[in-house]
Amino acid sequence: MAPQALYKYTGLFAKTNYSYRSVIIPSFSYNYLDTSFSIDQKLQQITPLSADLSFRTGMPAAQQAVLNLIIASFGLAALLAPVATLLVCLVVLYLIFFTLIAWRSFLVLIGICVRLTDRSDGQVRGANPDAPIYSVLVPVYREARILPQLARALGELNWPADKLDVQILLEEDDTDTIAVARRAAFPENTRLTIVPPGGPRTKPNALNYGLERARGEFVTVYDAEDLPHPDQLRAVSQAFRHISRTTVCLQCPLVADNGAQHWLAAQWGLEYAVQFGLLLPALSTYRMPLLIGGTSNHFRTSALLALGGWDAWNVTEDADLGIRIARAGLNTGTIHIPTHEDAPTDFKIWLAQRSRWIKGYMQTWLVLMRNPAKALRQLGFVRFCATQLTLGGAIIAPVFFLPCSLLVIAAMQLDGIEIGTLGLSLLMGAIGIGLIGDLTARGPLTTSRLVAALTRWAYWPLHSPAAYRAIWELANNPFFWAKTPHHPRHAETQKTCSIGSSVSASPAA
Repeated sequence: MAPQALYKYTGLFAKTNYSYRSVIIPSFSYNYLDTSFSIDQKLQQITPLSADLSFRTGMPAAQQAVLNLIIASFGLAALLAPVATLLVCLVVLYLIFFTLIAWRSFLVLIGICVRLTDRSDGQVRGANPDAPIYSVLVPVYREARILPQLARALGELNWPADKLDVQILLEEDDTDTIAVARRAAFPENTRLTIVPPGGPRTKPNALNYGLERARGEFVTVYDAEDLPHPDQLRAVSQAFRHISRTTVCLQCPLVADNGAQHWLAAQWGLEYAVQFGLLLPALSTYRMPLLIGGTSNHFRTSALLALGGWDAWNVTEDADLGIRIARAGLNTGTIHIPTHEDAPTDFKIWLAQRSRWIKGYMQTWLVLMRNPAKALRQLGFVRFCATQLTLGGAIIAPVFFLPCSLLVIAAMQLDGIEIGTLGLSLLMGAIGIGLIGDLTARGPLTTSRLVAALTRWAYWPLHSPAAYRAIWELANNPFFWAKTPHHPRHAETQKTCSIGSSVSASPAA
């Protein structure tokens, strides 16, 4: 089945703002599919990230001291006044969860309004005779099986062949994938860029290497398993031409469309639908910081270079970059022309990827809070608070999902344990706004989606083991990148899907 058959294009939406510059490669020649070409342009350097903006140095001594002081104070208080300490902790947790539920309710309702007021007719207007060079970076590692599918998907991109600059970013020791890549039917002007050893073995490290060798006015990132809509580059290019230069990134939605295959995949797809279909457009409308996804985000190349590219030491380089964009006084927008992918159907794979995301959120928050006063000045009070709620909520909520669930179960089964009127109100509020978001986000209301929405209460506690693993890894193996294996689709399992969305996800390549 041709990739076009996967897509039912349902419209274009963009409310955003940014700035920009261009990229390149040293002298390089490569014979690909009997087509020889050479590129001889000077290398453009990424602006180096300052130490306070990268997680390379880990947690500073000052942050460790504060953390140790908090833990010691809590332990001492629990020994001297256990009842009072418990009451204080409960009050603090109630306030935190009330604030997070209120914030999510606000974003869901704004996201619904954005969707209802979208008047686009779903068409990409006209040809683009002055199309600029568009760079596509695809980091792959141990992905030999999926490269033929990737080649077909990239070949379907509706962009002038002579203006498409594709780099397949390969690790030097991944000989099997390199061998298959040399035979794959990639589009003309595709380069196989070998990332040398030396830096961290992470996706952002490969992306930075490719960024300095890109040639395009715009640059985007795809993962090996991605099936982007053929018109995605055209839609984004047109949007960039009509929005403020202060909008330097446009995020397209990720759609996980294998929900019918497994309950976990259905839950994952529903998260995507709410995140990209409601939450990110709502944040974009008010120019708040966005935790962008790890794929299908499109940048003005010059701005990305000036921002320092991706932090190679952060395992959610996408979320970190979204915060740095906001700290620079720039904006991220959303545009709803999708990229399809498959969600994990194996719990071990799901757990490894989710723990990496949470660990990366922790890394991003720690970098942000190295100098809170400076971050407050850069973001402004409202955007700083929004960042704390969005990023902090993505860290705190998973830690307490399982304990809170066990408390509710205990209150239902045992005498003498109760969650009280306030606890019950918070529980009903969380379930209610979750259900509203699940049912109103973009995408068809399939049986698997309805089942996922009605069984959300069983899914969220699974995040707690991922959070605990993330905490352990942050302390013991902070730069470990949990590789997510991908499998090629079969024609009979490919489905037409409408637009969806995502949690600040950062799918691994």
